[in-house]
Amino acid sequence: MEMISGAYGCKQKPSSMIWLCVLLLLSVLSGGVTSTGSLYLIGLGSHDITGPAADVNMMGYANMEQIASGVHFRLRARTFIVAEPEGDRVVFVNLDACMASQLVKMKVIERLRVRYGNLYTEENVAISGIHSHAGSGGYLQYIVYLVTSLGFVRQSFDVLVDGIEKSIIHAHDNLRPGSIFVNEGELLNASINRSPSAYLNNPVEERSKYKYDVDKEMTLIKFVDDEWGPVGSFNWFATHGTSMSRTNSLISGDNKGAAARFMEDWFEQNVLLNGSESSYFSQSGSTRVPRRVSSIIPDLQEEYEELIELAASFQPSQGPATKFSSVSRRVRSAHRHADKPQFVSAFCQSNCGDVSPNVLGTFCIDSGLPCDFYHSTCNGKNELCYGRGPGYPDEFESTRIIGERQYKKAVELFDSAAEKVTGKIVYRHSYVDFSNLEVTLSHDGGIDEVVNTCPASMGFAFAAGTTDGPGAFDFKQGDNKGNAFWSFVRNLLKTPNKEQIECHLPKPILLDTGEMKDPYDWAPSILPVQIFRIGQLVILSVPGEFTTMAGRRLRDAVKRVLYSGGSDLDSNAHIVIAGLANTYSQYVTTFEEYQVQRYEGASTLYGPHTLRAYIQEFEKLARAIVSGEQVVPGPQPPDLLERQISLLPPVILDMTPPGLSFGDIKTDVPPRSIFRKRGIVSVTFWSASPRNDLMTEGTFALVEILHNQERWVPAYDDDDFCLRFKWARSSKLSPLSHAIIEWRIPESAVLGVYRIRHFGAAKNIFGSIRHFSGSSSAFIVA
Repeated sequence: MEMISGAYGCKQKPSSMIWLCVLLLLSVLSGGVTSTGSLYLIGLGSHDITGPAADVNMMGYANMEQIASGVHFRLRARTFIVAEPEGDRVVFVNLDACMASQLVKMKVIERLRVRYGNLYTEENVAISGIHSHAGSGGYLQYIVYLVTSLGFVRQSFDVLVDGIEKSIIHAHDNLRPGSIFVNEGELLNASINRSPSAYLNNPVEERSKYKYDVDKEMTLIKFVDDEWGPVGSFNWFATHGTSMSRTNSLISGDNKGAAARFMEDWFEQNVLLNGSESSYFSQSGSTRVPRRVSSIIPDLQEEYEELIELAASFQPSQGPATKFSSVSRRVRSAHRHADKPQFVSAFCQSNCGDVSPNVLGTFCIDSGLPCDFYHSTCNGKNELCYGRGPGYPDEFESTRIIGERQYKKAVELFDSAAEKVTGKIVYRHSYVDFSNLEVTLSHDGGIDEVVNTCPASMGFAFAAGTTDGPGAFDFKQGDNKGNAFWSFVRNLLKTPNKEQIECHLPKPILLDTGEMKDPYDWAPSILPVQIFRIGQLVILSVPGEFTTMAGRRLRDAVKRVLYSGGSDLDSNAHIVIAGLANTYSQYVTTFEEYQVQRYEGASTLYGPHTLRAYIQEFEKLARAIVSGEQVVPGPQPPDLLERQISLLPPVILDMTPPGLSFGDIKTDVPPRSIFRKRGIVSVTFWSASPRNDLMTEGTFALVEILHNQERWVPAYDDDDFCLRFKWARSSKLSPLSHAIIEWRIPESAVLGVYRIRHFGAAKNIFGSIRHFSGSSSAFIVA
């Protein structure tokens, strides 16, 4: 007893003091895991989901020519789990992917059920995508989303299922007592409305309530472990993942993926590498993207000539490797503290339907003049109208700038977050058939009207694309008539009947996807609706891209229900929309925007009353949260995995020219090279298809710095914004291929001797895989 009482600062003094110590001890012991006063258990996790970096069409722009051929930086699944110690829990997964997939979620839940029983189900797990248009496609289950990828791509699908499952496992294993804080703020320079003519069709009295024609609010939650302090943050902000263009071929998380990288590196530099939590509080005012290796690489002071001679002693080389060689050399692996939870920062998508990151506006590429306001055309052609990002004409720079703006706002909100999240955890989920749903419209005078949604279809303006990625031929936005030629082409696939045509008016139907069933479903009809409540934070997971005003109407409708009698929520509730969640069903506009039939209206699948249908179904979930009642689970969506078709040819064989080996240098750095900061180092290796091994949690490319004149230390890898891995075949069907690794030397790079390495895997004629590596000659960065 003396040992226990002493541990809590109690001494053997008068009886009153003894009883006080006993009461204190009992109160602590009776609290169990919540002895610190924490209301929640929190756990965060992250895992690599980078898909095949060769041959596979990218998901987002539906551009047949946009085929992956390298890595800009890696993609990740980031997860948080929040649980009441003796109550409910929720899981939220944010993907550096274009959108969530119904089939992917089904298979993730199946795996979780095997591992955890009914702890994690489709009801309390939400999976949302950031809407990057620079990730591998082929992982959804409906045909219309698989056409450009030549069908289903099993490798894209598997890496997502594996990565999501592992990120959830990491988060589950990291569950510990902790607190959550929430904060909100305006970010003004990272988004504009790309369909302002449609937005202006909303009622003027409604528009007058808002200062901007896009939502400028970022909502952030900060996770603080009771022992370790801050361990992560998730935020929601609406802007499209289209800073990278439709011609980009490098896998990239676009602006939101970049923001996540920057913030995780910022925290690593400000806390982990400085060795104490106090350094976080003293240095967190800086939002500069930190230099990665400053803590392990000392500044070298030798004379240049000595460095040149040292570098000249290291010649290019190649040799065998193992599957885990690149994993062991990753920069982040070298920096991670095994005894502390990894810091995880996610930049989640919201109601981004009509929101573009190309903030300089839209211009004609032939004349430089602004595009037509109503149709986004140039002399009647949509192909010439493009949005410009802040780094124009450099899309990588635009990605960096928009990512950095989100990251800096997130750091500001993270640092100042003081509102503690308190209250119960509740979730509701239901499946709804949107193909013929009765929807009640309330009109002035108390008159109700019952209307219906429609089987899915896509309008003519869908093919026009957007100013972020224009379409082709003679399609244009704002088309509510169609034309005879494309109607004839449509009818070869499926002729919509009169009821379907009238249901979708004024949308002229280009593809009647909801009624196309051969060889299997072309579009979804059964969709999930889901609400999480974590104290005063409410997350609405929607399976599509809501426009700005559509999202506002949904949030307001749910807010009215949650603030009704019987709810313990007050006006301080924070309601966010998590877009592109759990499955994908394209766009959702307001009824008024739908009449204009720009791209977003033409892509609103279930007719003019789609938004009202969503509001109706989310109101049901909100009422169930207030009342504590359960909801009808609804019809199960189909599992079409066994019916998937793939036309993507496999990798047959990798070869090198006679006398050369995989990993040999094709183009080296010049002898005795000295490079300056902001310069570009480029090295080309004889390589093999990246599809042979995705290098999950590893790297294809690596920059190493010489430490103490004898040991090569990882400095930058293909998860860094400054390092690009590019892959190409020598000719279209050739088994010969090469990898170009480009390092744009950052200002933060330290003086020293460097080299570039490449990791890969080659397939022989018998189908076996052999891993290899290669390195360049050494060079100086001065």
